[in-house]
Amino acid sequence: MNKKHKSLSILVTQWVGTPASIVVHSVLFVAIFALKYAGFTIDQILLILTTAVSLEAIYLAIFIQMTVNRHAEQIEEVGEDIEDIQEGMQGLGEDVQEISEDVDEISEDIEYIQKEQADDNKEDQQAQETLKKIEDGLQSLLKQIEHLKHHSMHDVR
Repeated sequence: MNKKHKSLSILVTQWVGTPASIVVHSVLFVAIFALKYAGFTIDQILLILTTAVSLEAIYLAIFIQMTVNRHAEQIEEVGEDIEDIQEGMQGLGEDVQEISEDVDEISEDIEYIQKEQADDNKEDQQAQETLKKIEDGLQSLLKQIEHLKHHSMHDVR
């Protein structure tokens, strides 16, 4: 069905539910009964009225069904969109879970690196303390050597 027919069915079904539609229908019914003054018999008028009302009901039913079908298609499309969105959300949930796991791993790595750095800092501090002790010991030895040199020079004189 092409778009022209779809839009026509929508326009007709929308128009039928308006006050203008009531006015037009009322005028048509009055006009049909006014045919009595144009020489038609009541049987002919009722036949015309019944035929007109039946045809109108048939066409309205067709237009309404076309509109219902179109709405059903739109609802189906919306349902498909919802399914796509749900699948996307599920994918996002999985991505969030993976990211959370990655963050946990990174946190563990950071803790390990910080511990290693703390251990390295301890080792560096211990090495510096050891070097300081060695340096102090060497300085003490140098002083003793100087002292011994100084005494041995005095003793030699």
